[in-house]
Amino acid sequence: MPELGTILGRLKERGIDSLNDMQRRMSRLKGRSALLLAPTGSGKTIAFALPLLMRLGEPGRGVRALVLAPSRELVLQIAGVIARAARGYKTLALYGGHPFREEEASLSVAPDIVVATPGRLLDHINRSTIDLDGVATLVIDEYDKQLELGFEDEMRRICRRLKHVTTRILTSATRLGELPDWLPLSGVKPEVLDFTEGGACAPRPSIVRVGSPSRDKLDTLVDLLRARAGESAIVFVNHRESAERVWKRLRADHIPAGLYHGGLDQPERENALEMFANSTTPVLVSTDLGSRGLDIKGVDAVIHYHMPSSAEAWTHRNGRTARQGAAGTVYVITAPEGEDIPEYVVTDRDWLPPHSEERIYWPHGATLYFNLGKKEKISRGDIVGFLIAKGGLTSEQIGRIQLRDHCALVGVPASEAGRVIAAVAPERIKNKRVKVTRLNP
Repeated sequence: MPELGTILGRLKERGIDSLNDMQRRMSRLKGRSALLLAPTGSGKTIAFALPLLMRLGEPGRGVRALVLAPSRELVLQIAGVIARAARGYKTLALYGGHPFREEEASLSVAPDIVVATPGRLLDHINRSTIDLDGVATLVIDEYDKQLELGFEDEMRRICRRLKHVTTRILTSATRLGELPDWLPLSGVKPEVLDFTEGGACAPRPSIVRVGSPSRDKLDTLVDLLRARAGESAIVFVNHRESAERVWKRLRADHIPAGLYHGGLDQPERENALEMFANSTTPVLVSTDLGSRGLDIKGVDAVIHYHMPSSAEAWTHRNGRTARQGAAGTVYVITAPEGEDIPEYVVTDRDWLPPHSEERIYWPHGATLYFNLGKKEKISRGDIVGFLIAKGGLTSEQIGRIQLRDHCALVGVPASEAGRVIAAVAPERIKNKRVKVTRLNP
């Protein structure tokens, strides 16, 4: 099984030089079950990954660890973190929205670790395409969200299939009044690690009230974003229709913004997140779908265009900034009159951004789309070498690379995108014809 020192060495390759207090305490569980309550942005994924990895045993013995998460996006992010820390072990993500047969083929050689949404995992269980008899460690991430989304029946049925689990870890950023009796911590005495108050691992961001002179807050939002030009921000709204309206206005004002809500299909959502993460669109307009589970570093600001619907939504939205010790600011845009401000929305100061009609240059990058991916045996190293040798880029000009099954997304400087696409048009990667295009928001 991987030793803690080996795991830490691999985490250093991801830019994580040391563990915070929560992660250190989770690494010392030694097989005990735990209920982990921690704010978003505190490093919760690494915290539960450490005891999971330290109990794996030898690779190739079937599924030994199972992680359940409420969304496809969160499944992919967790699987990515674990896979990079668990080299030599097979990690597999199972989620809806892509072909079942591809997952079935991947399961023909049993993975060591499975990260899954409850619905897709139950589908595999019902079709007998997965064997969970060897699972010893179960993690249920964001268990309160899974209940909220209506996964109770799926979760109950999955838990009944797990006969040999010895370590159970439940995580959340908020408390439940009482755990359902079917949850796997019922009847055992877990170690409760509560980082939601007092010794929280993430600093509280500065919270600023921005008063809008009109009930339609769009002009104020534009002024706020222009005043912060060059910084990244997530703008939270309460409805899909509002997200579309706000996004269109920002694009009309030449603000590089992306759009993220549940009405988009999965590739559109994944593309929006990647273009936000690599600064192609440093502003993301999102419903509360984006308030949980997104592990994007360096978000400078959260902007509440609409008031959050609950204290939990307020907490989760704000958790997108000031993550793992980084600085961050929360802005709350308020209407001049008639808007109820919930008691849990407490601000530190007021600020009114200056109004300007002048178009402001907003530095941003570009995203290149490659029509080859992991299933075509293409690696990140192949793409880096290709862009340097054939595209004329330096290694410093190549940003984030997201490698998917049949495609790859690469962040590059916007000024270089057109030239690179033209330069690589006739070229091949590993003797495979590749088509490179620019991905637009």
